[in-house]
Amino acid sequence: MKFSTRAAHIEPFYVMEVAKAAQAQARALAGTRSPMIFLNIGEPDFTAPPLVQEAAVRAIHAGSTQYTPALGLDALRERISGWYQERFGVSVPARRIVVTAGASAALQLACLALIDAGDEILMPDPSYPCNRHFVSAAEGRAVLLPATAQERFQLSAAQVQAAWGDKTRGVLLASPSNPTGTSIAPDELRRIHDVVQAHGGITLIDEIYLGLSYDATYGQTALALGEDLISINSFSKYFNMTGWRLGWMVVPEAMVPVVERLAQNLFICASTVAQHAALACFEPESIAEYERRRAEFKARRDYFIPALQALGLAVPVTPDGAFYAWADCSAAAERLGVQGSWDFALELMRRAHLAVTPGRDFGSFETQRFVRFSTANALPQLQEAMARLQTLLG
Repeated sequence: MKFSTRAAHIEPFYVMEVAKAAQAQARALAGTRSPMIFLNIGEPDFTAPPLVQEAAVRAIHAGSTQYTPALGLDALRERISGWYQERFGVSVPARRIVVTAGASAALQLACLALIDAGDEILMPDPSYPCNRHFVSAAEGRAVLLPATAQERFQLSAAQVQAAWGDKTRGVLLASPSNPTGTSIAPDELRRIHDVVQAHGGITLIDEIYLGLSYDATYGQTALALGEDLISINSFSKYFNMTGWRLGWMVVPEAMVPVVERLAQNLFICASTVAQHAALACFEPESIAEYERRRAEFKARRDYFIPALQALGLAVPVTPDGAFYAWADCSAAAERLGVQGSWDFALELMRRAHLAVTPGRDFGSFETQRFVRFSTANALPQLQEAMARLQTLLG
């Protein structure tokens, strides 16, 4: 069977490959005193809060399960619009909001709407691997630019200006970022956007972790810069609805009918039940619960990062959002007699029964030195993981 060149260009999602190996070992460890601890996948341990679950049940019982408009339920678009005003003080009209089948669908729609074959999109290295694959699937090319700790593992306006070429179409950024949990300083983001605009390009920004910001300096939406950029968001992270597969995008008004046509043909609509459930995310009781959970995620970060540092797993930039620790494992790997983050991650799995994600998923610039820990687990799990690391490395 002959497969497309497009499919051949999509690399494996190594975090899932590691997860499969970890799951296999976990089955062998079931019932033992040292079961596998999973710090490899970025999924909150919290689930949708009660009001959201109840809204889903009501929708099913009421038979509210038929197709919605491709742009999403009008009521949900209005609720999202209200959230931007209440949370960030930014006016985002509901008519510019498109509800999607997860942030993944939003990124796919954005890339298909904006990228032609051969177009190049500038991205930081390291960055979330699927983002560059969405560019590839649209027959564009992701150009990864080295992002250092000095730049908070993000691009700078000077880098974007220097790298811009004849084929460059725009930038795809993430703030806060996966795998680093770091955000772009608002002034720098404005400068980047100014460079992109001067070249007639597009600024596409992944803000799916924006609700999980812990520093007011960075916890601002890029939509404050104006209406000429595209923001991707999701109900998965802050709203704890990963498997519900629901997200949204905010686009310039002229782009709405283009995205609508694509969505009608590719997805018809996002899950109707999930949309009805998501209406309850914005109730005061739900927001209060989400804020309690955000404080819990911050407490986990505040415990875990210093503990990693004490073991020689350096975290060059303290994450200001999300639930990740991007740790340099060079010295720790040497102590275990292995080289590189891939072998280090396998060694942790084998000897400490601890699953983490090696850096190779996220790019090529020094990623062999780094592993990503997810701190989306309950604090007792993180404490047990640290005890095992202490035993192994201490």
